[in-house]
Amino acid sequence: MGDKHTVRFEPVGIEIEVDEDQTVLRAAAEQGVTLMHGCKEGQCASCKSFVLDGEDPELDSYSTFALNDTEKEEGYTLLCRAHVYEDMTIELLNYDEEMMRSGHPIQEAVTEVVSNDEVTHDLRHLVLKLVEPTEVAYHPGQYVDIAIPETDTIRSFSMANTSSKESGQLEFVIKIYEDGHFSKFLDDKVEVGDRLELTGPFGVFTLRDRDADLVFVGGGAGMAPILCLLRLLAERDSTRKATFYYGARAKKDLCFEDELRALEDKLPNFTYVPALSEPDDDDSWEGEVGMITDVVSKHESDLGAADAYVCGPPPMVEAAMETLGGLGVDEKHIYYDKFTTTGAEPA
Repeated sequence: MGDKHTVRFEPVGIEIEVDEDQTVLRAAAEQGVTLMHGCKEGQCASCKSFVLDGEDPELDSYSTFALNDTEKEEGYTLLCRAHVYEDMTIELLNYDEEMMRSGHPIQEAVTEVVSNDEVTHDLRHLVLKLVEPTEVAYHPGQYVDIAIPETDTIRSFSMANTSSKESGQLEFVIKIYEDGHFSKFLDDKVEVGDRLELTGPFGVFTLRDRDADLVFVGGGAGMAPILCLLRLLAERDSTRKATFYYGARAKKDLCFEDELRALEDKLPNFTYVPALSEPDDDDSWEGEVGMITDVVSKHESDLGAADAYVCGPPPMVEAAMETLGGLGVDEKHIYYDKFTTTGAEPA
């Protein structure tokens, strides 16, 4: 371990200690301070901030799409890649003070595979039992990093269940990609009883307690965190107006249909709207057809007072954010997780 330095975040006045061997984001997470972030790999710019006082941090490798050379020279930095070597003050450009102060410190855990079931031809429902510790605290909608045994490879997956407190388990919905590292591992090697190590929680895809309508837009494994938030609404007997737009290619790509229809019965102001972009001739589909962003535009006209949650493949997330912004959703009230993949979409 290296020397430690104090980093102060403005305008919230929160201070943390950062070891030179850690990134600022990692140090904050370990101390239960939840900074806005996305990929943790210097790709998405969610954690971009400005150095107010102190020497510019040293950065691990990152994408110039997230931080270009001009911005870096002006004093901007990426907290997920930044190492500090003296005390400094950083201005947060994107933050949620309530979230920052109510975060859960990240933990390392050992788990045991309970089940690894197909829910569609390319989605798996992975259930892990926590062995040590027997509980991991997290906000519904957050994610953890799961390591592939005997490798340096980790992948990030959102929990679909709202808590591990009673069940001692974590649920995930994972997309299978051709030549994806974790996909091959999940398909070929994982067996019930195997041990997997994970670290978390991470992410800011959590339900804000605002008196606002809710719009969820998802696709693929983006089902997991959205289903988690819908389950949370059900646990709270929520009466907030909420609509879930879920995009799939064909009917065979839809999942958790029974539970989502049951949630429509339980939540008085919840509507589930699935849409197929390429329905098969034998699907006998009578629902919405087209790109999910077009379906959102068809059903919504003014979302100026709404909170929006988006999760799915990166192109879908980007398109949905543009659509939602055009419908009036304030950018600061669009919450999203956008994960990268290592494999191609299956044909």
